[in-house]
Amino acid sequence: QVQLVESGGGLVQAGGSLRLSCAASGGTFSSYAMGWFRQAPGKERELVARISRLGTYYVDSVKGRFTISRDNAKNTVYLQMNSLKPEDTAVYYCNARIPATNRDYWGQGTQVTVSS
Repeated sequence: QVQLVESGGGLVQAGGSLRLSCAASGGTFSSYAMGWFRQAPGKERELVARISRLGTYYVDSVKGRFTISRDNAKNTVYLQMNSLKPEDTAVYYCNARIPATNRDYWGQGTQVTVSS
């Protein structure tokens, strides 16, 4: 059973920065595809960024502003968010996809609020 624990959310002014962290336990972290999703009230959950052995992916709206990275020695994935905009306001969720089982695991979510 994979457990994901997120931290780093908060309130920031437009143009500011935050770094989200997600610590994983319960498996072989280096084999996981790790992603960050977000969901705003009344909207669908969307994939923001993903990192795997094949590389990285970013949704167009965050390209050039967000960076996903991972530290396999610490079993942790990060999302560095710069130049934040009010439209980035959402609950951000850490996701792990396990290749052996094709299952998705989710963190509890962390609130990011960007004020104008």
